[in-house]
Amino acid sequence: MNILAPSMLSADFGNLDSNLKHVIRAGADVIHVDVMDGNFVPNISFGPPVIKYVKKAVPDARLDVHAMILDPIRYLDVLTKFGIWGLTIHVEATNHIKEDLAAIKAAGIRAGVAISPDTPVSSIYDLMDMVDMVLVMSVYPGFGGQSFIEGTYDRIRAVKEKAAERGLELDIQVDGGVTLNNLEDVLDAGANVIVAGSAIFGENIDKNVNDFKNIMNR
Repeated sequence: MNILAPSMLSADFGNLDSNLKHVIRAGADVIHVDVMDGNFVPNISFGPPVIKYVKKAVPDARLDVHAMILDPIRYLDVLTKFGIWGLTIHVEATNHIKEDLAAIKAAGIRAGVAISPDTPVSSIYDLMDMVDMVLVMSVYPGFGGQSFIEGTYDRIRAVKEKAAERGLELDIQVDGGVTLNNLEDVLDAGANVIVAGSAIFGENIDKNVNDFKNIMNR
């Protein structure tokens, strides 16, 4: 199943409520929520209070939280209380990744593991049976609007092949630089959860979502 997850990072924060409601009405499957701490990545986005507001604004939306923060498990309890759909943490951001992923699963939400572009894909092979999703970053984490890194296709294929080899049915998410021009190639490589920010939030959200979904549903 292909899932479109517009990134809230590209929404108009002066009209956040209406933007989020609009993108859900247009047919988005999930809201992707990028949390940054200014330490793991050189940028700061938003934290629990904003996520609480988002859940109140669009209570039926599934919130896919991407934690680009050090020691992310610190926020598990509060995020779980907000009713998030899933929490994805970076293998590079914790020294106890297996324990953290187990805690996320025990909290009753989807667990995801993310890898940055310079991290070998093999670093998450022994974690794949613990997660619901692998996030393959196609840009360097921390800022929106970056160009897609071409080597990501081979990394997606490697995750897909390893999952198939082990008989695992994992979602494979791609985040960064996905546009209508490369969407088919991303899907063909094996990804099924597509994060898009500036390509979705803009002058015509309805058309943007529809164009993405038309390709994803072929």
